[in-house]
Amino acid sequence: MTGAPIFETLGCRLNAYESEAMRGQAEAAGLNDLVVINTCAVTAEAVRTAKQKIRRAARENPGKKIVVTGCAAQIDPRDFADMAEVDHVLGNHEKLTPESWRNLANGQANDKVQVRDIMAQTTTNAPLIDGLGTRARAYVQVQNGCDHRCTFCIIPYGRGNSRSVPADVVVEQIKRLVARGYNEVVLTGVDMTSWGADLAATPRLGDLVTRILKLVPDLARLRISSIDSIEADPALIEAICHHPRLMPHLHLSLQAGDNMILKRMKRRHMREDAIEFCQMLRAARPEMVFGADIIAGFPTETEAMFENSLALVADCGLTWLHVFPYSIRQGTPAARMPQVARDVIKSRAARLRALGDGQVATYLAAQVGRVQNVLMEAPRKGRNEGFAPVVFERDQPVGQIVRAKISGHDGAVLLGRP
Repeated sequence: MTGAPIFETLGCRLNAYESEAMRGQAEAAGLNDLVVINTCAVTAEAVRTAKQKIRRAARENPGKKIVVTGCAAQIDPRDFADMAEVDHVLGNHEKLTPESWRNLANGQANDKVQVRDIMAQTTTNAPLIDGLGTRARAYVQVQNGCDHRCTFCIIPYGRGNSRSVPADVVVEQIKRLVARGYNEVVLTGVDMTSWGADLAATPRLGDLVTRILKLVPDLARLRISSIDSIEADPALIEAICHHPRLMPHLHLSLQAGDNMILKRMKRRHMREDAIEFCQMLRAARPEMVFGADIIAGFPTETEAMFENSLALVADCGLTWLHVFPYSIRQGTPAARMPQVARDVIKSRAARLRALGDGQVATYLAAQVGRVQNVLMEAPRKGRNEGFAPVVFERDQPVGQIVRAKISGHDGAVLLGRP
């Protein structure tokens, strides 16, 4: 065989992490002539996009086998197996098992569909990878799955219940990455704040973060991906407030700013909880920068309810918004609720995004004149501690942390001078 396996990844950062792990396993098995589509199931549109990519991959790569995996494949494997273009369907557990790729290589994968009951999984695979996408920043999976059942979300049925990677495994992988020259590590998972609940002694995420900071002193920057703020434990809050190597940037799973909508989403917090959390952290660490997921047009959302989501942006001091126009996902309770008109959803999403653009511009303007530490992702682009992009006129050493004065911004990125 010639060439290398081709990977198409949809959806979340965890999927991207797992694609990199699969790539290593496929190459180790000698699988070169195949295309792997790692699917997302968060919306019906995501599933349609996956099928489009499968058909395009088959047209553009004649003779290569097509392997489909990921959350959409886990939830409805037969739907993909029935596609003429698809040769094999792997579940979310199977895709990270070296035996699956060896069986594909030696012709022992007799069943087209290899998908077990994800809810029966009590442990999570913790594949080791050397990095993801950049020589500067690495991602480490610490948790998979989710025990919650938000009414809009199908992901627990693709990922299973929450399973934690043991702390010693996480620490050893981070040590390995630091030894390879990485200056920043991002902890990632599906429901990060549930980490440890299934482990002996039931440690919390704050215990893991504190342990990493203590046992890997050469790690320059530690970052946490999306968390559920209402479940942040005292040790985690203490670390965020007082450990300078833990970056002052958090992405919060808020979803809405109206209490009735939050209740109908089956979220575990109220708008007041989110506001109090952000105010508390910013009081202890004024440089804190917050991002958040917000859904526009959730079923039954009135204009007044949506206005509460708009107001939450200022009330929490949010900067980086991930705006999701609500999309019906069959199989979820929200799909059976009274729906908001599509044109209204589209309009509300646009208003949220415009508000978010203004928040970013305000944040960038406040950085001008300051000296900041910038982790270089490319010769002329890096990110500051608040995760804002910074561009330079001259090349800088990729992977290194550069001290730079912020000379201006263009509304989207900061301009830096070393």
